[in-house]
Amino acid sequence: MAGVHPWDTLERVSLPDFTTADMVGEIGLDFARDIDREAQETLFRYQLGVAERLEKPVAIHSVKAFEDVMRILVDYDLCGVLLHGFIGSVEQAERAFRRGYFLSFGERSLRSPRTVDVVRTAPVEQIFLESDDNPECDIVALYNRVAELRQTTTEELRKELIKNYKRLING
Repeated sequence: MAGVHPWDTLERVSLPDFTTADMVGEIGLDFARDIDREAQETLFRYQLGVAERLEKPVAIHSVKAFEDVMRILVDYDLCGVLLHGFIGSVEQAERAFRRGYFLSFGERSLRSPRTVDVVRTAPVEQIFLESDDNPECDIVALYNRVAELRQTTTEELRKELIKNYKRLING
């Protein structure tokens, strides 16, 4: 992935070479941080435009900004959207799934009872698991826990998520 994270919105960072990446990300909005919202949205929109032009999927960081992210995304014709580190309600997840977006869940996601409900009921063809929200995350344990929540085997879950990756990256 290549992108400028919303936490770095006001930093003087060089834009990455988006052309060499499989995805544009992690980009988005973080309204839990004291970072100018207009500046975040400007940077977010710029990077969405790059992804659209290069026909690359995006990985989106969205903290306390779900409604704004969903409002902005309708302005772009993107080949794939992954809402990274999703923590939200079943209703929010259903809105994202109806648009064809993927949701990714990590250990922090599973601390939220409402998000656990999403993990249980989400269409398997639209989910991912991630370990980057905790440097000490045991990804195997995360797969085991999610497989148990979904009443499937870890191996079946793994196979489905590999298919998801291929669909997201290859359009």
